[in-house]
Amino acid sequence: MDAQECARVTREVVVHRGGRFMVSPELATQERLLGLPARSLYFRGRSAVLGDPPPAVVTELFGIFPAWLVDLALSSPTGKLAAERAVEAYTAACWEWGRHHLTAVPDPAATADLLFTVVDAADGSGFALFAGWRHAPRPADPPARLAHALMVARELRGAFHFAALRAGGLGIAEAVFTDPDSGPQRLRQTGWREEDVAPVRERLHGRTDLEQRWHEAQRTTDETFGACLAVLSADQRAELATALRTAA
Repeated sequence: MDAQECARVTREVVVHRGGRFMVSPELATQERLLGLPARSLYFRGRSAVLGDPPPAVVTELFGIFPAWLVDLALSSPTGKLAAERAVEAYTAACWEWGRHHLTAVPDPAATADLLFTVVDAADGSGFALFAGWRHAPRPADPPARLAHALMVARELRGAFHFAALRAGGLGIAEAVFTDPDSGPQRLRQTGWREEDVAPVRERLHGRTDLEQRWHEAQRTTDETFGACLAVLSADQRAELATALRTAA
């Protein structure tokens, strides 16, 4: 399989399954065990791989959430959770989610190894979250290992996508607003209030090139992620695509 085709056909699985644990019962269980507010460990756990970045930095790292929501999440007891413990809890949720949801993949260990081959060979320059998670501890058991590999691959693909959007003249909020599968309602689902959405709508008013720029960014992301997949042979890429379709 061609590398660009592999990037395209695995896009949905990497993006959606790679982040599914972030809103899962498994993550909620970790929050309860730690006595944290609901939906807060995502913010601390994902960013804690970089230590203790302040809320303003986390807002820019994640891109999609309004600053007030990140401030709220990290000013709660969640923000006082030690970085190492936050990473442990966040990855525990990821791994447990994999054990519950990825057992149908015929050979999860082999699929995880293919993904780790890709992410370990990638140039992580300038991609802080990806670089942090690439060096985080990895589990041994196959379904958990595959969940972790998907998460790291998602961080890599997400970094490429953010870069492609900005290079194409779209901020992250503007891109979500333009996305035909998302739009303003997706912003509201991630905490944006109407007073937050209004300036985005105003900036985009009258622009006729938005959809073209959004699709071009998608193509660029497939190209750059596909370049990373080139480290695999054509047969390995086909194997990876088939396995990830099973994961979906």
